[in-house]
Amino acid sequence: MDVTTPAELAGLTQALAEARLEEEGPNRLPDRDRRSFGAILLEVLREPMFALLLAAGAVYLALGDPKEAWLLMVFACLSISISVAQQLRSERVLAAMRDLAAPVSTVMRDGKRLRLSSTLLVRGDIVEIAEGQRAPADGLLRQGDEIEVDESLLTGESVPVRKRATLGTPAPAAPGGDDTPFVFAGSLVVRGLGLAEVTATGPRSALGKLGHALESIVSQPSKLVRETRRLVRLVGAAGFAVCLAVVVLFGLSREGWLNGVLAGVALGMAMLPEEFPLVLSVFMVMGTWRLSRAKVLTRQASAIEALGAATVLCTDKTGTLTQNRMRLAAAWTPEGLGEWGTGEPLPASARPLARAGLMASAVHPFDPMEQAFHDACAGWDAPAGERTLEKAFGLSRELMAVSQVWAEPGRAPRYIAAKGAPEAIIRLCALAPGEAAKVLSAVERMAAQGMRVLGVAEGFAPASWTPAAGAPLNLLGLLGLADPLRPDAAAAVAQCRAAGVRVAMITGDYPATALAIARQLGIQAGRAVTGAELDRLTDAELAGRIGEARVFARILPEQKLRIVRALQAAGEVVAMTGDGVNDAPALKAADIGIAMGGRGADVARAAADLILLNDDFASIVGAMRLGRRIYDNLQKAMGFILAVHVPIAGLALAPLLLGLPVFLAPAQIAFLEMVIDPLCSIAFEMEPEEAGVMRRPPRAPDTPLLPRRRMVEGLGQGLLALAAGGGVYAFTLWEGLGMDAVRTVTFLALVLSVFALVIASRSFGSVVGALLRPNLPLALILAGALGAVALVVGLPPLRALFHFALIGPADVAVAVGAAGAALLGLDLLRRAANGKGRPPALRIVE
Repeated sequence: MDVTTPAELAGLTQALAEARLEEEGPNRLPDRDRRSFGAILLEVLREPMFALLLAAGAVYLALGDPKEAWLLMVFACLSISISVAQQLRSERVLAAMRDLAAPVSTVMRDGKRLRLSSTLLVRGDIVEIAEGQRAPADGLLRQGDEIEVDESLLTGESVPVRKRATLGTPAPAAPGGDDTPFVFAGSLVVRGLGLAEVTATGPRSALGKLGHALESIVSQPSKLVRETRRLVRLVGAAGFAVCLAVVVLFGLSREGWLNGVLAGVALGMAMLPEEFPLVLSVFMVMGTWRLSRAKVLTRQASAIEALGAATVLCTDKTGTLTQNRMRLAAAWTPEGLGEWGTGEPLPASARPLARAGLMASAVHPFDPMEQAFHDACAGWDAPAGERTLEKAFGLSRELMAVSQVWAEPGRAPRYIAAKGAPEAIIRLCALAPGEAAKVLSAVERMAAQGMRVLGVAEGFAPASWTPAAGAPLNLLGLLGLADPLRPDAAAAVAQCRAAGVRVAMITGDYPATALAIARQLGIQAGRAVTGAELDRLTDAELAGRIGEARVFARILPEQKLRIVRALQAAGEVVAMTGDGVNDAPALKAADIGIAMGGRGADVARAAADLILLNDDFASIVGAMRLGRRIYDNLQKAMGFILAVHVPIAGLALAPLLLGLPVFLAPAQIAFLEMVIDPLCSIAFEMEPEEAGVMRRPPRAPDTPLLPRRRMVEGLGQGLLALAAGGGVYAFTLWEGLGMDAVRTVTFLALVLSVFALVIASRSFGSVVGALLRPNLPLALILAGALGAVALVVGLPPLRALFHFALIGPADVAVAVGAAGAALLGLDLLRRAANGKGRPPALRIVE
């Protein structure tokens, strides 16, 4: 189908389009996931920590201590501000990701074809609709032949409907009817290419009017979210039980029920793991942002956690491992083989093959292989002449060749041009076995050089000709197309091998071509598994072969799904790339579906977890590296949260149990929370990657976020910090200091011990080595925390509010010494833990 642009289809002027965009708004549906400032504030106000701060303030008011109550209100406001600021930052990142993820349309403006975001389409725009793409807005089909559209999103009927172009203004019709000119936003073009005039955008489209139905779609939480919720419930339930027991014991045996409630609230603030969901949310959002900077767009947050567990990466060859810049590089005819370099003209012997290949290609090519024919024949006389394209027969499972039937005025026989897999062209030409063997021998020679080899044939036949029942065509010869490897592809494959990730190349190419490319990339494969073999193998036989397979050749898109399922049945965690409509099932079934952002169909992108914005294999490997770093840092942050609550809860609970003066009041605990929240949600998120992050095997997919070993280590670290703080508390009491001085020295020791926990949690390796790792946000947070402690102790009004006292250098030295001893103990603990065998996070692939 020839898409031209007559005057009536030249589109809007840019000025008019901008005016309509201003008047009618962008072409997007209302975003139910976008949260306003008020919604975020309401969510934060429902947090348990805020309720505990309010409860403590109410108790202080009841006890006649308004200063303490106001101090807690200040901390509540600070806590709210920090949480709201972090979530607003996350919303800004998500909004940027949504804009990046917006589909792109080809539109006519001022008579020129432009590529722009579909959100910028307006009523009256002339937009291109093509096979594999979703209609970006409601419209009228103005030009196009044999357009078929799947409107099941609107009608529930999965059978595609035919569309017929019109230049008139027909009466409106509902989705679902055949031979109407109406296309609707969200419907999938399954066949054809055409131009449509936009009639409605955004909420005014048919899809927009169904927006209320989409509100009922609820996404399922990821494994990490479920695991975090379970952890919060377990720790929260245990903390609530302990707090309730403290309230009862304190109220019955000591200073009354109000003081008992105050002690229980203080302990609840110390034990409540409210940082867990905050950290998970921040890490996932910032992980999405970091991946986007690596040219990978995240559609499902669960893909971030899965990246570090992938064991097999199944990738397309063309455009992912190669540059997708095909050119005709060689031609074989029965007279012999000819080759030419980049920029050189085609030799005379290759011209008839190139011309026939062009006649078997789309008039407006999308496929780079067909674009190569157009480029090679550029400037020649139009090969079609007065011919009109009458029929086209695409690739099929039975015949991997494209045939096009052309009619000429006044001539009954039709001209047939065909190109495709050499074995398919041999069938179309009905070659004798000897001739076929000669052709296949030439194919082997050309494929061994890494070329994609196509057979080309032509002939004249009646209008009733079909590939299955028509007269044989005449073989013209073979054409070799070269597509250079991406410069960084081989290095990326080597990184995967070092990281324990097997790369499997899946291509529609001839086996010899696929193996030649695999050798250039460093993919070790003895032989290729072909699509024909795949069809012959039973599931059990395939399971036995899949473990050694590195190259799959002559594979049809629908066969990718079987490959994915066979790998998963063998216990592999599979990442799969794809770009076509038929790739969508395999992308959906894979543990990590990766769609091509540049050349991928909308339906493939919709089925994927990740979208590769530059279609580059190295970006996938970079995403795996980032995924491992993000998961490592998330584990570190979660381990720190677990560890840091041990000394806080212990120092809040021990005096109550031992009959000693209460040390930590709600105000001091709230102060500590102001330090802990940014530490675990900002500083850990920005930690650099571990050494050897890509020289260790993938993480087992069933590994919990906090494995038992990590939990035991975290509790051990927390107990060391508790021992440091508790030791200072006991020493200062024994020394006879006043209670305010005891509280000050012990609080300083606790803050410094928290710093020691941060340093120990920064790395899975040496604690001393962690001191040398650069992290500017961490340094700023720690410096700010020390400055705040100095301010609170130094200013008399604040000192009185916190019940602190001025302390001397000797007392400061006691606190510093205790924290230093804790840091030394943490280093010894890490060495002992790692000495029993490297932790899973550091086990290197030799």
